[in-house]
Amino acid sequence: MKPTVVLFAALAIVWSLAAVSVTHGAEAEEWVPNDKCLECHGQNDLTKTNAAGRTISLFVDEAVMKGSVHATNSCISCHRDLAKAWEHPDDGHVVEPVNCAICHEQQSLTANASAHAIALRNGTLSAATCKDCHGQHNILAHGAPDSPTHFTHLAETCGQCHTEEASQLAESVHGIAAARGDRRAPTCIDCHSEHQIEDLRGASPIKIAEQVCGKCHASLRLNTRFNVRRTEVDTFLDSYHGLAAQGGSTKAANCASCHGWHNILASTDPRSTIHAGNLVKTCGQCHPGIGTNFASGKVHMDDTGDSEVGMVINRWVRRIYLAMIVVVVGLLGLHNGAAWFHKARAAYRAAGRTVIRMDVSQRRQHLILLISFIVLAITGFALRFPDSMLFWMLGTEEVRRWLHRAAGVVLLGVGGWHMVYIAASTEGRRLVRDLWFRTQDWRDLKTQAGYLAGRHTQRAKFGRFGYAEKIEYWAVVWGTIIMGVTGLAIWWKVDFTRFLPRWLIDVAITIHYYEAILACLAIIVWHFYHVIFDPDVYPASWAWLDGRVTKEWQKHEHPLEPLPETTHGVKPTPGEATTGGRESHGRHPRKPSGTDPASEI
Repeated sequence: MKPTVVLFAALAIVWSLAAVSVTHGAEAEEWVPNDKCLECHGQNDLTKTNAAGRTISLFVDEAVMKGSVHATNSCISCHRDLAKAWEHPDDGHVVEPVNCAICHEQQSLTANASAHAIALRNGTLSAATCKDCHGQHNILAHGAPDSPTHFTHLAETCGQCHTEEASQLAESVHGIAAARGDRRAPTCIDCHSEHQIEDLRGASPIKIAEQVCGKCHASLRLNTRFNVRRTEVDTFLDSYHGLAAQGGSTKAANCASCHGWHNILASTDPRSTIHAGNLVKTCGQCHPGIGTNFASGKVHMDDTGDSEVGMVINRWVRRIYLAMIVVVVGLLGLHNGAAWFHKARAAYRAAGRTVIRMDVSQRRQHLILLISFIVLAITGFALRFPDSMLFWMLGTEEVRRWLHRAAGVVLLGVGGWHMVYIAASTEGRRLVRDLWFRTQDWRDLKTQAGYLAGRHTQRAKFGRFGYAEKIEYWAVVWGTIIMGVTGLAIWWKVDFTRFLPRWLIDVAITIHYYEAILACLAIIVWHFYHVIFDPDVYPASWAWLDGRVTKEWQKHEHPLEPLPETTHGVKPTPGEATTGGRESHGRHPRKPSGTDPASEI
């Protein structure tokens, strides 16, 4: 046989095999048309027994399916495992459940965390799945009047499994309102969620009050529509039950403990758990042995307009006590405030405060820093806590915002002034040198820590500035830079984000907030102790006002800082003394500045 004939024969065989393969593949991938499925499933007597032992219909009404939201889908759009003509239960194939997540991924993920999905995973085969709520081939849009998930049919749909609950809900104030067609009436999914159906029997009391019942009963619009007091949630939270719930109690009574879950009825209905004739039984669930008088007490103590005798008396007692608190505490505060003022003035005028700790420029810088810091703290935290008294004091957000920015500019301004002061003045340069950290500060810190812990009998001895003052000074420098940079970035965020990523502004906001907390707490815990609460200076150190301290205090707190009498024969101004020396334990005493701050601040 010629080679050419052999070659052509081989090519023909390969071509035939390829054709068969392609044909077979095409046939395998050919999806089954709906007509072929309906040959059997169009028969209305086609049934099967499911895994739970129930007989279910396999009949598919083509007209109904074409009227559903899936009208454009083919059968195998959902039953994908039946896409091949030969894979069918008649051939031993086990049909897989429809996977709704193929198209409805987010809803399926949410439903997987529901009480129904958890029950299925635990082996309860009768637990509801997507088709039990939405239907199968007759699925309609959620807002369609005939949809099983339409708000008028939800109780009926859920009632297929939850018969008793649906019956109770139908007779409740919620069910009656829903039956009237009022869309604002709560349905099953308003309380139990939509796809992530929750079993609320184990929910915490505070969740029931705030996230379940409170969704509607704290709404002004809904309460106005149904003529229900909006204060019910607030008054519950103010009661013992509410306070205990907010404190984390899982046993405190919640809304449902008194009003019921699904059988919520008006208090005038004799069947209601909160009807006057049933209160002893209702309250007695938690308070056994109670009588009628106990049960007649109110949980929702809204005494602002109630004309009941007890509420009227309670309202006047409340008003009297509020007035008494204002008058009594006000008078006590006025008395002790005046006493403190007289003692503070006496301490300020006391003789012996002749040693100058701060010159005029330093005191002025400190005063501006003090005022701007306080304004920044008040106006800054007022934004973070808008319900606090801080915001109320400022009036409006516009006032708060510009006060905060103005104080920030002042703070940066005094920072710039200080930079010029330490660079251009002799006293400023000496101040920085004396405040610079040295090895001796570490030794002093260890010595003082041992003394405070009771391990040493001798405290550390400091020169002009000890480690405490140095830490505070450089902390102020650090905080001013951090707060200034982040504050300007937040203020001019539009300009900054033209060349920087937006997330940097979010980081700046976080830094600004937590640096503010750190600064305020440091001032209260550290600075206020040394200048106010330290028994040696209480009621206050007046150095910030006139720059002066007593010689006794100076010798006790800074024994290595020479007093004027030891500054190489330089005499202080009559009646005054000026501290000298650098933070080097008296080895390099400085000369007095010659400044007379007697009447300057």
